[in-house]
Formats: sequence, C-alpha cells, structure tokens
Amino acid sequence: MTLIIICLVAFLASGLTFFSGFGLGTLLLPAFALFFPVEHAVALTGVVHFLNGLFKLGLVGRKADKGVLIRFGVPAFAASFAGALVLTQLADVPPIASYPILGKLAVVTPVKLAIGGLLLVFAGLEVSARFGKVALPPRYLPVGGVLSGFFGGLAGMQGALRSAFLVRAGLTKEAFIGTSVAIAALIDLSRIGVYSAELRSQAHELDYGLLAGAVLSAFAGAFLGNRYLTKLTMRHVQRIVAALLGVVGLGLILGVL
Repeated sequence: MTLIIICLVAFLASGLTFFSGFGLGTLLLPAFALFFPVEHAVALTGVVHFLNGLFKLGLVGRKADKGVLIRFGVPAFAASFAGALVLTQLADVPPIASYPILGKLAVVTPVKLAIGGLLLVFAGLEVSARFGKVALPPRYLPVGGVLSGFFGGLAGMQGALRSAFLVRAGLTKEAFIGTSVAIAALIDLSRIGVYSAELRSQAHELDYGLLAGAVLSAFAGAFLGNRYLTKLTMRHVQRIVAALLGVVGLGLILGVL
C-alpha cells in the first residue's frame, strides 16, 4: 500500500507541476511524511525531486532564461545549503513533549514543529487568491532566490515563492517553465549535498525499491505533463492540496505523525 500511494502521488504531482503553481515536493513530502520520520521524508522527497528535476531539465531546460537563472538561481543555491543545514540541526534536537493519544505515544520535536508550521503556511498560500496575484518586480529576484532557496532546503517547499518572483520577470510561458525547472535543480543539488550525509547514515534502512518506484513514477508524470503543456488554474486541485498540507502539518505539530 505504501508503494502504491507514494508512486501514485509522485506520478500525479510531477505531471501537475507543468499545469499549476505547486510542485512535486508540495504533494510528495506529505505522502512520505505519513510513512517516514519527517527529516527522512524531506531528504527522500529531495532525492526524487532532484532526479525528476534533471529529467525535466532535459525536456525543457534549454528554454531557461540565463540572466534570470543567474540572478535568482545563484542566491537560491547558497540559501538552500543553509536551509538544509538548519534541518539537519533541528533533526538532532531532542523531543520537547510527548503524550499518549488513542493508544500511541505522540512525540513533539522541533523539526516536526518547523516542518509542520511551514506546511500550514504553504497550505494557506495554495488557497490564497491574493498571493496567487502577487508579482514582485524583477529587481527583487536575488531576494526571491534567497527566500525560495532557504525554504526549499529546509522543507522542500519553494515553488510558490519562486513563482511570485518569476512571474514579473518578462518571461514567455516556455521560458518561465524552463527557468523554474533549472532553478529547482540548482536548489535540489545544493540541499542533496547536505542531506547525503544523513541518507548515508540511514542507508541500511532505506527502501530502495520504493525510492526507485517514486522516481520512475515522477518521470512518467513529467513526460506526460510536458506532452500536454498548457497553463491551467486548477483551483479545485489546489484546494485539495492545501487541505492535505494542513492535515499533515497539524499532525506533525501535534506529534501524531
């Protein structure tokens, strides 16, 4: 059942990345968090996101705008490293509370509070019509890179912020998508470098079949998404995503996940 859920989410989320404002990590992180400790869920999501990003880079990366990529992507790369370091530090902090609920022990940790809080914030952004219309001037691209990169490294959630800064950069639809894919790949490359130490220490516990299934499912979703490249709003889908993020975020904050 775990394999089916993870692969289905990876397939759908990867395809929807081409059509909507949210990305693969937005959906895949909560799915992994249902079955793995949150710091492992972030790292596993990062691996799938990175490999899928390389695949999409081959599909649309040639259309990226090099100027925007430098102004936004370089700060994002550096900030992602910092965000990933914060995550690894939080993962080592002992639990701050625990309590019994429904026959099991709920454990509240700083890393769960941080990731859960960010999931709630991004759930709000997903359904916010006002935020969806935010378009910041191009002069703020480096600032956007720092914010998007940091939160990408910390929780893998950076698509909404990236879109808010890139939408006013004067890019065509194809250049916007290509540039977004290239920036996401830079952020993933940075954070995977930090996560790799944690992943190596847990290598014997990882389900490589599950990871491979998620990667291949994401590849298939990206391929089909690119075949039917069209800009849609998909408000109903975004509301469902927001609800799922909210549920998982609350579950992490309360220590039941």
